[in-house]
Amino acid sequence: MQENFPEDRLLSRPEVHTHFGLTQRFLEVAAVKGNGPPFIKLGRSVRYRVGDLREWIEARRVASTSQKVGQ
Repeated sequence: MQENFPEDRLLSRPEVHTHFGLTQRFLEVAAVKGNGPPFIKLGRSVRYRVGDLREWIEARRVASTSQKVGQ
């Protein structure tokens, strides 16, 4: 469930899971592989900008299962 956060608000992985439904494990693996949403490193902490999350999710919208992401 996405709330009406400002685009520049920073969320932790647990907050991303709560508000966007992406699991913490997915975010961890995607960060290593480089195929997840962009994130910001603050020391050892990882934060996700709400605007980046929305853009990343929107870029994955498809009309059918045979359509590739980004087309």
